[in-house]
Amino acid sequence: MAWNWELAGWPKFKWNPEFLRVREQAFMENAAIAVGTMRHLGKDDREEVVIELLSSDALSTSAIEGEVLDRDSVQSSLRRQLGMSAAAFRSRPAEAGIAEMMADLYRHPHDPITEERLFEWHRMVMNGRRDIVDIGTYRRHGEPMQIVSGAFGRQRVHFEAPPSDHLAAEMGRLLDWLEQTSPEGLDPLAALTRAGIAHLWFESIHPFEDGNGRIGRAIAESALAGAISTPTFSALSKSLLKHRKDYYAMLEAASTTLMIDEWLSWFADRALEAQRSAEELVRFLIEKTRFMDRLRGALNERQEKVLLRMLAEGPEGFTGGLSAGNYATITGAPPSTTTRDLSDLVEKGALLRTGERKATRYVLNIASDA
Repeated sequence: MAWNWELAGWPKFKWNPEFLRVREQAFMENAAIAVGTMRHLGKDDREEVVIELLSSDALSTSAIEGEVLDRDSVQSSLRRQLGMSAAAFRSRPAEAGIAEMMADLYRHPHDPITEERLFEWHRMVMNGRRDIVDIGTYRRHGEPMQIVSGAFGRQRVHFEAPPSDHLAAEMGRLLDWLEQTSPEGLDPLAALTRAGIAHLWFESIHPFEDGNGRIGRAIAESALAGAISTPTFSALSKSLLKHRKDYYAMLEAASTTLMIDEWLSWFADRALEAQRSAEELVRFLIEKTRFMDRLRGALNERQEKVLLRMLAEGPEGFTGGLSAGNYATITGAPPSTTTRDLSDLVEKGALLRTGERKATRYVLNIASDA
C-alpha cells in the first residue's frame, strides 16, 4: 500500500469545491455573528469567553493525545500570557507550554505560518520534556516515523511519514502553499477548505518527533481564524475530541489517496460544530451574568459557592445534575442545612428539582433568564 506522499501527483490534492459551498458560506456567516456578539460584551465577559474557548482548545487538543491537563493551571497561564489579571498559580510545564501556543494563536491570527513559528510552537508544546531529542526542529532520526497500535509483535501500522531527509523540501512546499492560499495570497482558498487541507497535509508530513497532532490542529485553527477580520476562536479541538475515533479513522483513510472530498466534508462539519459550541458558550456566559445579578444579595455564602461551582462547569453543567451529597461535599454543610439551602434555591428559582428521594437532582434554572 502506498501512502499519499508516495503517490504520483503528491501533494496536489483533489476535491470538488461545490461539496463545501454551503458549509463555507455558513462558516463565514456564523463567524460574522460571533464577532458581532463579542463586540457587545463587556470587557470582563469578553475576557471570560476568550479564556474559556482557549482553555477548552488547550485541554481538548492535549486530551486527544491522551494527556490530561489541569484546567485551572491552563487558564491561569493563559491569563498571564494575555496580560489579564491571574491568581497566583504555579503552572506545570505542559500547561504553561500549551497555553503559550494558544495565546500566540489568539494574539496573532493573521501572522503567517513560517518555519520559525512552527519551531517556536514545538518548543512550547514540548515544554519540560526530557525524552525528546529534537525539540524546536524537524525530526532527524533515520528510522521510519510510523503511527502504530497493538501489542509488540502484532502491531498495525496506520501511517508512515516521509523520511527525515525529505522534511525540509516537504515543509517548504506546505509553507509556500499556506502563504499563497491565505486571504491576502495570490490564490486564496475558502476557510474550511484551506484549514482542512493544511491539517491533513501537515499530518501527512509529520515533521516533528512528537507533538504533530497538537501543532497540526493549531495550523487548522490559524487557517480558520485568519479568514476572519477580528480575532475569534471556535475551539475546534473540542469537537475533534468528541469524535476522536472517527477523527483518527478519517485521517487514516485520507493518508492513502489524493482525493479528499470525504475528509474535507467531515472536517467542515466538525468546524461548524465547534462554531455552534462556541456560540452556545457565549450565550451561556451572557445568561450566567444575568443569573447571578438577579440573585445578588439573596444567597448565603454556601449557596453562592455551589452555584458558582456549577456555573464553572459550563453549558453542560454537572453530569447527572447536583445531588444533596455534592452540595454537602462542596460546602461541608450538615444534612439539615443542605436540605434547607437546596429548598431555598428552588424557591428562589435558581435551581430546578427533578427526581425523588435518593434520585433527587438539581440543575441550574439559567434558561429562564434568557
